[in-house]
Amino acid sequence: MDSESVEVGRVVREAINILSSSRNGVQISEALGTIKCYLGGTENQAPLKDREEFTRVHFSAFLRGLVSNLSPEWIELLTSDQQKELWDSFFLDGPADQAFLVLLDSIISTGPSFRLMKVISILEQFLQTGGMSALMWEVCHQQAQAGLPTLQETLLNKVVCLPDHLCNKLQGNNLPIFFPQNYFPLLATEIIQVLQRISDSLRGGLDCSISFVSQVLGKVCVHGRQKEILNMLVPRLMDLTKVDCIWQRMCWRLVECVPDRWMEAVVCGFVQKAPGADVLSRLLGNLVLKNKKAQFVVTQKLLLLQYSYATAMLQNLLGYLALDSLRRSLLIKVLKELLETWGSSSAVKHSPVEQQLYVSKAILICLSHLKEPEIESNGQELLTSMMGGMKCHLDSNLPRVRRLGMIVAESISARITAYGPSLKFQYEDDDETRELKSLLKQTAPQQLPVTDMPNAGSDISSVTPKAVSKPSGNPYPVAPAVPEDGSDLELDSDDDLIPHDMSQDKELKKMKAPVYIRDCIEVLTGSEDVDKWEATMKVLESLIRRNSATAREVSMELAKVLLHLEEKTYIEGFVELRQRALVAVTITDPVPVAQYLSSQFYSLNYSLCQRMDILDVLALAAQELSQPQASGKNKPWSAQSPCIQTVPGSDSSQDWRRIVDERIKSKTRHLVKGQSLVEPACGPNKFSSLAGHFFFPLIQNFDRPLVTFDLLGDDHLVLGRLVHTLAILMYFAIHAVAAAAMGKSLLEFVWALRFHTDSYVRQGLLSAVSSILLSVPSERLLEDMTDEFLETQSWLADVAEKDPDGDCRRLAWQNLLLMENLLKKLRSIPS
Repeated sequence: MDSESVEVGRVVREAINILSSSRNGVQISEALGTIKCYLGGTENQAPLKDREEFTRVHFSAFLRGLVSNLSPEWIELLTSDQQKELWDSFFLDGPADQAFLVLLDSIISTGPSFRLMKVISILEQFLQTGGMSALMWEVCHQQAQAGLPTLQETLLNKVVCLPDHLCNKLQGNNLPIFFPQNYFPLLATEIIQVLQRISDSLRGGLDCSISFVSQVLGKVCVHGRQKEILNMLVPRLMDLTKVDCIWQRMCWRLVECVPDRWMEAVVCGFVQKAPGADVLSRLLGNLVLKNKKAQFVVTQKLLLLQYSYATAMLQNLLGYLALDSLRRSLLIKVLKELLETWGSSSAVKHSPVEQQLYVSKAILICLSHLKEPEIESNGQELLTSMMGGMKCHLDSNLPRVRRLGMIVAESISARITAYGPSLKFQYEDDDETRELKSLLKQTAPQQLPVTDMPNAGSDISSVTPKAVSKPSGNPYPVAPAVPEDGSDLELDSDDDLIPHDMSQDKELKKMKAPVYIRDCIEVLTGSEDVDKWEATMKVLESLIRRNSATAREVSMELAKVLLHLEEKTYIEGFVELRQRALVAVTITDPVPVAQYLSSQFYSLNYSLCQRMDILDVLALAAQELSQPQASGKNKPWSAQSPCIQTVPGSDSSQDWRRIVDERIKSKTRHLVKGQSLVEPACGPNKFSSLAGHFFFPLIQNFDRPLVTFDLLGDDHLVLGRLVHTLAILMYFAIHAVAAAAMGKSLLEFVWALRFHTDSYVRQGLLSAVSSILLSVPSERLLEDMTDEFLETQSWLADVAEKDPDGDCRRLAWQNLLLMENLLKKLRSIPS
């Protein structure tokens, strides 16, 4: 060791000894002043070589000695100016990386004391005076000169985890500057300052590394603080990269140097925070072509493995791929992979509807970016993918999934057959549909007209008459105003009279409807008079309900006629009229008609629609039989009771599931004050004695395939409706003698199908469990079905965690809560 190094070390040791032993303020200030000469910036500063030796070898040791000997006794020996100049300045003006490490290590190792509060105060000043930018700038210089990687890794961890260290140490006494919501925006501002110094260095021809800044950004993002840091960083980078090519290249390099293990968090953050695809392209450049991890995140993970991001993020991401000619090959690749997923029958069955919607949006956005040459070169492949995917979606039991398939197939067809006929489907036009269709139109943001913009200083008289329009409530054209000086000929002219619109008028026909049920049967089976046939359909239900004795005599014949009845001519609401008549027949003579309908459900030569009609009729009849009768009328009391609506093409299970939810709510105690509720009408449940006739014939043959009907095969739509119907019958069988036997059979049925791949079927199974828990007496449930109860509970817990369908998870949690309530109720009953 040379003499100069020994001399600097000796001076440092002497100064530390004075600080630890002396109580003389003059002596302490002289010792600190001597060391201050080695920092530079003073009149009598030490030689350059000594200063470099001090900062490289002795500075950290001196700072630790300064902190360890800090006490209120000797710090009070210095004036406030001396404290700032001779104590604070060592941490604020010296090498920032060493000062930061000493400060943070001292805070972590020091207990509650005056020393701790003083060091925290210095660290606060360090952050407020740009200490972090100085620290990162020093590390960037060290990296350019092959600095120590261990020291850089330590600094990286301390910089990113500073809020955690301070929060753990100070608990409730933490300072606001160390809160994450304040610290990380400050860190983003410091990063901009470092990048500015790097920019100046590059313009001056000096080499500088940006790697440490990239590591800080990556580690902050992977710790879940993208929002805090990128909310401040991205807008500043947007402004700085608009016209400056050096800033653009620095920004590209900033992201490219992020380590692969943190690349996903950074890319996701930029994609979400960028306000548009052009900004994202300016910030990331061709990152997806240079970095395999970034390419995987952009083309795979964000599109195929996740689905929680907003539509705007998808537009940013795919627009970014489409903006550069080098990246467009990735856009075509992404579209093909999306179509492969969209057309996978396994994905359609097992993926949540939300994920399928997300993939559909991505496909439509990709289609909107395709150019004509790209469509021509890939048209056949797109057509093949469209046909396969369309079939998978149309085979689904969920109306929403089918509608997604129709919209995407329509869009692909319209793009690949721009000048010819394309696919057209009929579906509900709701907000989701309109949003999906709007994704096909890539429109640049337009400025509002000047007359439409709010302006406090604008004069209302400057608005032209065309800018304001008032819709007319008159459906007919308004006659032009007659001028005051008009002649008598103009006033008397027939040309000015407005003809009455008679386009909606209909010819009145008087058709006498049948008044006997047997006459109705004759009309429905043999009459060719269309008007008479229509009149019969409209009065049939009321005749059946008014003449119940006659209806019971011909109930079987009438049920057969109605079940096979086809619409001879268009009648508004024909399906509903036929259904209501069948329900009326079933209610009038329930046992034979229910047994007949159940047997026909498993018979040959029936369409799937007819089989589902049978299920709807049985469910509606069970509901009506279970409800109390209004006084003096045959019509069931339904003023406040929920009803099941079975409209063709809709999912009727949603309506009765709402009923189950209401039953669950009714079992919850609510302590309220105020006006008492009016009790509903009461009466016997007629369905209690009939439940077995509806239920058991319907459940016994589900596993026997027919030539044209296989419930456990391709006809899973009907299986789903069957499960929901059995759940409805079980629900309305509350207090029935056969409820326990029905519950046991239904639980075995559920257990046999619990792993079914179709989500609609699984929803029905879970709803059936709800019906069992609500309708079977809890004592019988736990005594007669203990093993089944425990096995079902375990299965429900697995469904609640792992099922891909959101409705299935919700129903599973609902059933688990019901089970828990049952167990609590039984425990509360004294033995």
